[in-house]
Amino acid sequence: MFGYQIDAVKPLVPIDRFEVFATGLDHPECIAFDRAGNLWAGGEAGQIYRIDPTGKVETNASDIGGFTGGIAFSPSDELVVCNPARGLLRVDASGKRSIVATHAGSHKMLCPNFPVFDRRGNLYVTDSGQWKKQNGALLRFAPDGNGEVIAGPFGYANGLALSSDQARLFMVESNTDRVIAFDIRSDGTLSAAQVFAENVGRLPDGLALDAEGNLYAACYASDEILRIDPSGKSQTRLAWDHHAILISRPTNIAFGGADFDELYVSNFGRQTVTRARVGVKGQKLVNL
Repeated sequence: MFGYQIDAVKPLVPIDRFEVFATGLDHPECIAFDRAGNLWAGGEAGQIYRIDPTGKVETNASDIGGFTGGIAFSPSDELVVCNPARGLLRVDASGKRSIVATHAGSHKMLCPNFPVFDRRGNLYVTDSGQWKKQNGALLRFAPDGNGEVIAGPFGYANGLALSSDQARLFMVESNTDRVIAFDIRSDGTLSAAQVFAENVGRLPDGLALDAEGNLYAACYASDEILRIDPSGKSQTRLAWDHHAILISRPTNIAFGGADFDELYVSNFGRQTVTRARVGVKGQKLVNL
């Protein structure tokens, strides 16, 4: 379905199949798994949390300040954090942090939001810009730290996902409720931005891919997760919470679990990360 009426669509995964995996987090916006199977998350006061496979929460860092946006692990399993107040940070297992970048070339980041690594160690980052100011951008940092603006301007540039063959990059433009795609050429340059999917819920935020090439979007303002087929033309409601308890202002999603068929959801409207088996395995990221 394309451009459907959301309240009329029954979800593929009923909300009662979701469960609380971890609680006590300060409105988590982001999640990502490390190689050891720990789930990492951020808080709205700059916290970094590490959650073990049983759901036990440990605060890795609590005094970074600002806000913890998207997080991602490099191919060597180093954690990089988007912090709109401080730029891109690297945080190690002890909580020690260092600034990776505040600029991409001459471009000062306004609101670094979400990072994703490719297998070569290049880091793609969305700079959301300012809401409805049409000054968002897509950035790329080489392994040596040099950064550049590679596409834009956009509306509120947000979540990213990179295809398993490293040939296509997906990006949310939250203020237009759509997902944009770029083809990545063999020389590393990008094609022009293409509209991949429109009418993606209300205020889509984070993205994830499954092993079959379907794209999942966490939609903040409609408390739902949508599945978009590889063509971008068909959308299915994977999950929705009418009461916004187990899916509450979802921002980011990640596949994990023993069989890699569980979808984990960070609930910015609550203090929880929730999860459910969704019947398909996720696409492994570069550190997994």
